[in-house]
Amino acid sequence: MTRNQKVVVSIGWLTLVVVVLLLVVMIIAQTWRYTEAGKVPLKTGVILHAVNEQLLPEGLSTPSFFVNPVAPTIKRVDHILETSDGEHIAMRLYTPTQPGPHPVILYFHGGAFMEGYGNIDTHDNILRALANRTNAIIVAPNYRLAPNYSFPTAINDSFDALEWVYEEAVELEVDREKVAVAGDSAGGNIAAAVVMKANEAGYSLTSGAFLYPLTTFEDVSFPSRDSYSSGYYFLSRSVMERARDAYTPNEEDWINPYVSPLLSEELSEFPESLVITAEFDPLRDEGEAFAEQLYHAGNLVEAVRFNGTMHGFLSFYEVMGRADYALSYVARFLNNSFEGNETTQKQPFYVKKEDKGDSFQDEVEAYGMSMYLLWQKMVRLAQ
Repeated sequence: MTRNQKVVVSIGWLTLVVVVLLLVVMIIAQTWRYTEAGKVPLKTGVILHAVNEQLLPEGLSTPSFFVNPVAPTIKRVDHILETSDGEHIAMRLYTPTQPGPHPVILYFHGGAFMEGYGNIDTHDNILRALANRTNAIIVAPNYRLAPNYSFPTAINDSFDALEWVYEEAVELEVDREKVAVAGDSAGGNIAAAVVMKANEAGYSLTSGAFLYPLTTFEDVSFPSRDSYSSGYYFLSRSVMERARDAYTPNEEDWINPYVSPLLSEELSEFPESLVITAEFDPLRDEGEAFAEQLYHAGNLVEAVRFNGTMHGFLSFYEVMGRADYALSYVARFLNNSFEGNETTQKQPFYVKKEDKGDSFQDEVEAYGMSMYLLWQKMVRLAQ
């Protein structure tokens, strides 16, 4: 056999090995789609597997060749807020570089009401993205958390932030006629409570975005709580129960409307609202029930379920096309509300199902992530 023939044979074998390895990766990645509660989209399955196996790299983001760089349009400023009880909390502002006045969105981060589960740093990517996509000022209070601070401290801190926005509107270049609230998970619960307190205080909010919110602390048997509360979908029943015990140690508080807005009989004065839910989320059904309660109380409300997603999915908008689409959906709703364009449903009530399939980019990235995860597993085994 000549030298050239040997080279050709070597290249052929190498190509065959690479093809086989790729096929193995693709087959394994496909198996990750089959979860305990059913089949999920490829990208969702890979991310769920990565997080549950603690294999997700820090700072994960979309590869740079998929991204069009843009000039910064916001500045981030940290502020200390004195609360109504004389304490101090951190607060972060994301402000457009253009002159105002600007709309303002008070955003309340999720994290089970407890230390160690969420803060303004863990939600920085969502806050930056909302600021960029709405050209609004984002005000994000780092409200105090359980177990050191139980109900109603988090709500009082968050409402103090709202009052501060109105008081400092001129200096902040805020349009007082365009003030919205938003929050995810526990933050969605707090956002609902802040709306109720704002109504009592005479403030008129423009809109509210409640993202996979916890809406009742009672032991209600929702199908989604039963199907997706193992923890594989990023929120477990045990965490919810631990959060309830830490945030509301007094059981009588569980039916307080500020804790369980689903039980409130004072929902008629809510602003135009958007309620986002995720298909594979224990909080899905109570979020949609809350949206229906808002509707029957006479409010303009839009309820949207993003299929193929799990609890907390918006945090993955940089690597998950469905999440990026959902975040743009939220931003578009808020922009329309600031511009006075009503887009929410009138009648009858229904939950809109958004099922944006994985794009080619999502598929490619999912297989690329799978290769990385398998490599990480091999490294672990070798150690």
